[in-house]
Amino acid sequence: MTEHELRTILSLNIKRFRGYRNLSQAEFAEKIDISIPFLSDIENGKKWVSPITLVKIADALNIEVYELLKPENIIPDNAVNILEKYTADIQKIFENNLHNIQNKYIKQIINKKNTT
Repeated sequence: MTEHELRTILSLNIKRFRGYRNLSQAEFAEKIDISIPFLSDIENGKKWVSPITLVKIADALNIEVYELLKPENIIPDNAVNILEKYTADIQKIFENNLHNIQNKYIKQIINKKNTT
């Protein structure tokens, strides 16, 4: 792997994980205590980072450092957006299922009392 390829992987992963956290470049740069232009250069593969900055980036994104350097894109870019989009629907279905389970359980208890 060349240095250029590694910079490309790092830049894509930072952008991807930053996007998952809905952080703008300005917000993220402030969070990791670097300038916006420097972050932009990192995300465009123009600059490299020190090990300390690499750790700050990973910590701020709540991931391990190695995840920034992995060439594979295991999680589809839109997975987080899809989950966020359907969270309310999923929660409603879960609540309905829980309610149905409770009702069935109560009916079983009532039926058991009535038969004894």
